Amino acid sequence: MAVNYKVGDISKRPWGMWEAVDVGSDYAIKRITVNPHQKLSLQSHEFRSEHWIVISGTGLVTLDEKNMNVFPNQHVYIKPHQKHRITNETDLPVVVIEVQTGDTLDENDIRRYEDDYGRV
Repeated sequence: MAVNYKVGDISKRPWGMWEAVDVGSDYAIKRITVNPHQKLSLQSHEFRSEHWIVISGTGLVTLDEKNMNVFPNQHVYIKPHQKHRITNETDLPVVVIEVQTGDTLDENDIRRYEDDYGRV
């Protein structure tokens, strides 16, 4: 297993930020904040799955070709290779806890398909 995060790592992104809140030998937990009217890239991962739990705010999650609104206390499971993103169409931040599991937990395990910030 390769885990390339440590507790307290913070990454500011054009859409908001993430912070690593717990890391083990085979998992990583991040708190993700999506700023109002922003969205993550449409992406997938080869080596990891993700579990998203919405803590606050309302988001629009894309899983492959399906879109669904998500609210606090809702959970979304993202399989390896599954295209996904979260969009914040509101005036308040969306906060999600992300639990990553898999053989490689690394920001380099991102394949982008669409991105509003020129990172494809």
